[in-house]
Formats: sequence, structure tokens, C-alpha cells
Amino acid sequence: MKKLASFLLIVLAAISHNAESQDYLETSLTHAARAKDLVSRLTLEEKVQQMMMNSPAIERLNIPPYEWWNEALHGVGRSGVATVFPQAIGLGATFDEELAYRVSSAISDEARAMYNASLKKGYYNRYNGLTFWTPNINIFRDPRWGRGQETYGEDPFLTTRLGVSFVKGLQGEDSRYLKTAACAKHFAVHSGPERLRHEFNAVVSKKDLYETYLPAFKALVEADVEAVMCAYNRTNDEPCCANNYLLQEVLWGEWDFDGHIVSDCWAIVDFYSENGHGTVENQVDASALALESGVNLNCGSTFPALVEAVNQGLIEEKTIDVALTKLLETRFKLGMFDDSNANPYNAISLDVVNSPAHRALAREAAVKSIVLLKNNGVLPLANDLSRYYVTGPNAAGIDPLIGNYYGVNPDMVTVLEGITAAVAPGSQVHYRAGTLLDRPNVNPVDWSSGVAHTSDATLMVMGITGFIEGEEGESIASAHYGDRLDYDIPANQIDYLKKLKADNDKPVIAIVTGGSPMNLSEVHEIADAVLLVWYPGEEGGNAIADIVFGKASPSGRLPITFPKSMDQLPAYEDYSMRGRTYKYMTAEPMYPFGFGLHYSKIKYGTPAVTRSVIKSGESAEVSVLVTNEGDFDVEEVVQLYVTDVEASVSTPLFSLQSIRRVKLAAGESQRISFTINPEMLQVVNEKGETILEKGDFKIHVGGSLPTSRSLELGASVPVSVNLKVK
Repeated sequence: MKKLASFLLIVLAAISHNAESQDYLETSLTHAARAKDLVSRLTLEEKVQQMMMNSPAIERLNIPPYEWWNEALHGVGRSGVATVFPQAIGLGATFDEELAYRVSSAISDEARAMYNASLKKGYYNRYNGLTFWTPNINIFRDPRWGRGQETYGEDPFLTTRLGVSFVKGLQGEDSRYLKTAACAKHFAVHSGPERLRHEFNAVVSKKDLYETYLPAFKALVEADVEAVMCAYNRTNDEPCCANNYLLQEVLWGEWDFDGHIVSDCWAIVDFYSENGHGTVENQVDASALALESGVNLNCGSTFPALVEAVNQGLIEEKTIDVALTKLLETRFKLGMFDDSNANPYNAISLDVVNSPAHRALAREAAVKSIVLLKNNGVLPLANDLSRYYVTGPNAAGIDPLIGNYYGVNPDMVTVLEGITAAVAPGSQVHYRAGTLLDRPNVNPVDWSSGVAHTSDATLMVMGITGFIEGEEGESIASAHYGDRLDYDIPANQIDYLKKLKADNDKPVIAIVTGGSPMNLSEVHEIADAVLLVWYPGEEGGNAIADIVFGKASPSGRLPITFPKSMDQLPAYEDYSMRGRTYKYMTAEPMYPFGFGLHYSKIKYGTPAVTRSVIKSGESAEVSVLVTNEGDFDVEEVVQLYVTDVEASVSTPLFSLQSIRRVKLAAGESQRISFTINPEMLQVVNEKGETILEKGDFKIHVGGSLPTSRSLELGASVPVSVNLKVK
């Protein structure tokens, strides 16, 4: 009888354990409880493997493999057919947070559809997953940085607004499930040099940290971004993936971050590699340090050494448990262990991928990103002239459309194709490249430039591509690992543009591709009109044609300052903001931040303010009448800047604090109102503290930065009003 009782106890215990083992599949429990239960079922070796970017299957628990690494910078990247939207810097040029949300929502729809399709086929490759290491919200502080194209520009406010919208679109609005998981990268103080990023120490003051480098990250954390990626470099002597101040004190402490941290790829190797940071001596110590610092997921090859770190007593297994539980919560939020019918995002079908609606959105985004830098009256062109000449190294290629971290599809519209499709029947379109991208022609025979003299209009598509700028291993024509230490447009392109315009009274229009500021001084002088089109995506050719032929008026604005020369910039390795960006640069730029022309004239009326003196906790309303005095319907990007006239610490010359995109029909007026709240008037002191000081402020409202250079280039005249904090 005792043996039978013992046997029954064993059976009951087994049944109890079997029931308990299903807790991670119980949808009535919280994501955290389910993740904790799953972790409790794993061996130490299995736990460590689940913290790798390529997590293997756990067959005894029916857990499939999962590849964490995926990209969605301007469309689902590296994963087959997808809609290719304008590169991030182009989206920055739209100054349109609502558009950013629609674009990222379309991207996450496509991501879910592609994920659903891959699951049905049993594919678990890298770039098949739902965890996107997007967006890049680093500040584009220096034009030389090849990866600046991945950002929304140089301004923390603009980066914050677009970044938050992009994250919300990627992650969706369901109360239980994430559509995809977004990631804020690269945390923090990371913007080159690319060649030194595995060993570089970015030294930054508390003031610059909290005034420039951290605001966008804080805003995305407050918007519940699911992940944060720590950067390769050191910041103030500590590797970013083992930075106690950034990760423990700021991210976990001040901001109460509730997601997971992923290392940049092989960044933990930099802790001990010969040409890295020299922080520790080996893989075991590096893994232990990263884990203790807060890293949950290793993109790279280091974390398997955590098993040995436990064996050596460097860390406790419970530390791994806590880190892995937080990491696995993300997979539960994505619905990866639930019945497919429970998750609304599983119903998204492949019909959305590169759909007509998404192509239309890509075209809209490209149109709104294009910046008109010069126009002596030749644009817009009529589409029924006798002959058009399309030329230049970037006229017929795909690379000028895509930038980096791109997807592909079978219908990428080049500039040549877009222009050709838009001209009226009976008109001719001639094409020759005319010159190479970055070097002189070997053959001296020129059959090309003479065609411009017999054409009614010439469109030279020039500039740079991902061959010249980008990430360290991607820019195969770059001598500087993707950075551009030479600020100039390749000299052969300038020489060719001169030939096209020499003794030619017909319009020559420069269409410039690229993702960063370039020296366009000669281009501006030679060409009759200059359009900056960035990397405009799959509908780039059609969008450019829309602008060239007047189907739309350009409305893009520069999200980054174009200096006149590199001599105006501090040393590339200097991370102080002194002398950088529109906020702190006293030298006159070639093109100011926020600048861009219309096909119409916009007038700003005298501003009205509800109160000229406010106290702490109070707000004021500023309004201004904006009138389209021209013959074209336009979208005006109304920008509001604040200048602190008198402060106890150094403050920005101007600080963008609000944006409003306004549609104005020809002849139409609208009164635009802004609320000025105390947060918009705060300053950051040398300790990194945000404070509101009493004193005088100037509020500027206009279509560009309120500087003499903007007016000289043809921008509308901004208006301003004084405000006092008492």
C-alpha cells in the first residue's frame, strides 16, 4: 500500500508539473509571467543561446528558432519584394510626422505579411523576423558621417517628432500585441567616424548630452519603444554597451525603460579585441560585463561565453534569468507562442506588399521630400516641349533611389523612366550618362554635352550614391569606410555640368541625389534650377517628374545645414556642439536648416499673441496669417523657432519648437496658431539639468530659418514676436 501511495504521489507530481509547464502558453497570464515560466524550463546553455541574435529551436518545448535581426529603415530591408520608401533623411526633409506614421504603418503591415508567409514555409532566416532595428535617431551633427542618411537630420526636436511617429507606426495600436518591435539606435552619442567606431571615445558634456544627444531617445522610451541598441563607440570613456551612466543611471534609472537592450553587431567583441576599447581581456569577461550592464541580446558571437562566466563565478545564473525574461517578453508581445487567430496582425495578407496604395504613399513621401534649392524661373517645365535631354551618372540607375538598408522590388522607377513617362506624346527624350559617377571618362570623345545645346531643356541627374557614402563595409568606392572627408561633388560631374551649360541659353536643371550635405556652390552657380531629391525610393522617378512638370509644388525642407565648406566645421572627432548645426553655427552656411523654395510666393502677416508675459505653468497663443500669393497650390511647412535673448548659460541661436504643414490653394490665406508652453522655453545648464529661467524670448514663425542667408536664397520673410517669462 505504501508503494502504491508513493507511486500515486509521483504520478500526481508529474501531472502537476505537466500542467505547470504549460503556463508559458497560457494567454490569460501576463507576458512577463509567461516569459518567466518559459525561462524556468531552460538549462543554462539553452538560456544563453536564447540571448543570441540567432536563437536556436528548443524542440522539447516546441519552441521554433528565431532570428532577431531585421531592418526597416525606409521599407522592409533585405527580405525580398517590399515597398521602398525615401531614405530616412528624405523623410526628415518632409517635416511631416503624420506622414512618417503612415509610412511606418505601411512598412509594418508589409513586415507582418512577409513574416506570416515565411512561417507557412518554415523559413527562419535572418531578415524574416518581426524585431526591427529601426529607427536610427542619432543626431546628424557632421556632414562627413556616411550613415547620416539613416537619420532624420541634425535637430533633436525634428528627430523626436518623426522618430516617435515612426515607432508608433511600426509597433501598432493593439492593446495586447505588437505589430512589430521597433528599436531606438544607436545609444548614444554616435555619429562617426566610421573607420574608428570600434575604438573611438566620444567625449561630451552633460549639457550637450541632454540638450542634443539624448532628447530623441528619451522621447522614444516614453513612447514605449520595445528595444534600444547600444552603440559601438565609447562615450566618456565607457563602451556604450557597458556604459553604467547611459544604461543604468539614465536608461533604466531616470527613464524607467521597460524594453530590452541589444548590442550593436559584434560591439561586445570590441571590449577585448586588439583594435577595440581594451576594456577587458577576453570574451568571458566581456560577456559578463555586458550582461551586468544591462544588455539582453547579443548581435554577434560573444554571449555563449556566459556559461563559462557562471562557472567562474563572475555572474550568477539568476542574472541571466532576469535578462532573458525581459528579452522573451518581446516575443510574447509579438504573439509568437499564441494561436494565430488570437493575434489580429496575423490576418494581414501579402496583398499589401508593394500594393498600389503603398506605391502611392511612396510617391507622396518622395514628392514631399524634394527640396528646391534654386529656381531662376525655369521650373516648372511644360511637358510638351520638342526635346528633353536626360543625362548624368544617376539618371538611369537604381542605386540613386535606394541609399542604404534598402529593400527591392521589380518596379523601381528611375529618373529617366519617370521623366519619359511624364512627357506628352510627340515630344522627344534623349539620354546618355555623359560622365561617370566619381572619376573622369577614359574615352575623351564627347558625344553627349552637345545634345544639350539642341534640346529645349536638359536635366542632369548628378550627386552621390551608396557607393560613396554609407556604412563602413558597404560604400565600395569610399576611401574612408563610407564617410565623406571630401565634401565636394566629384570634379568630373562639375566639369560635365559646365559643358552642358556653356554657351547654352536653354534651361539646365541639376537634380542632385545623395543623403548628406554636399558642396553645391558651383552647381548653384551654373544650373538654372537645383533640386535635391535625396534617395527617393521606388517612386523617385515619378515624384521628380511631378515636381519638374508642375504636377506638385516642391515642399521639402532641409533637415540639416549645408556649410559652404568643411573649413566651417570643427574637427570631425570633436563631439562638442559648439559651431555645429543651425543651433550653434555662427558662420554663414551655403543652405540653412529648414530652407526650401516653392513655385509660389508665401507671405506671413503680423503675428498676434494672447499674452506677452507669462509665468511658470502658463502658456501663450501665437497666431499668424499665412497667404499663398502665387498661382500654384502649395504645402507650406510653417516652422516656429525660439531664441532665448538672455540666459545664465549658453543657449542655441535658434531652437525649432513646432512645425505645421499647411495646404494653401493659390490665393488662399489661413491663420495658423501655436501654443507656447514653458517647456519650449526651457534651457539646459552645464549640469545637464532642464530649467526655466525668467527673461526675454523671441518667437520666430516662417517657412525657413529666420536668417539673412535664407532670405538671400529666396525664402519667404519670417515674422517674430517678443515674449517674457516673469
